[in-house]
Amino acid sequence: MSPRPSHPGDNGNDTSQSETLSVWASRPVDMVRLLDFMLKDWKDREAIDPSRIGFFGFSKGGYTGLVLEGATFDFQRTASYCTDNSRFCQQVRSGDVLQNLPSDIRIRAAVLADPAPTVAFTKNTLSPIHIPLQVWRSEIGAKDRGVDPEGVARVLNALPGQPQVHIVPAGHFAFLPPCSPELAANLPRFCTDPAGFDRAAFHRDFNASVLRFFREHL
Repeated sequence: MSPRPSHPGDNGNDTSQSETLSVWASRPVDMVRLLDFMLKDWKDREAIDPSRIGFFGFSKGGYTGLVLEGATFDFQRTASYCTDNSRFCQQVRSGDVLQNLPSDIRIRAAVLADPAPTVAFTKNTLSPIHIPLQVWRSEIGAKDRGVDPEGVARVLNALPGQPQVHIVPAGHFAFLPPCSPELAANLPRFCTDPAGFDRAAFHRDFNASVLRFFREHL
């Protein structure tokens, strides 16, 4: 298993850059650097088959996957929908754009869950994607995270080809692993699911489905 990157300025311990435009540029770059390291410099690199590389991304990781697979960022559309006073929206409305977002042809298949922000993508900007995809969306989403169910559904319907689409009767954070009692007490927002939704049971099915997809396409 490859190490999970901790994106500088945008992780659980450091959110200093989480609301800035720079994060949307740095995340794809971080993943390209991780692949470079794993394939070229990691001590166990010979254990990796470079023709069988898959990508999994949730939320901002879903956005990252779309970019790495060839999608582009529609800044004009994003600016027209960006009405709040977040640093991100202020930068986009001022005309800032991201240049030379990297794609990576080494990725041969991808699984994406509730990619965000959805406003940045259209059928045209998604059209360069040509790898097998399995995509998941929650019915409830998390609008304060830029994950509205209608927007995610629009993006998934605009993807080229015939991606596997799964709809989950829960919120955005259901894609996170089941919470410990301590985490549920301290961060209930990340751990509360609709009545009748069993997160542990969902993850058993979710993990098995992701594994089957990668085995089929890699």
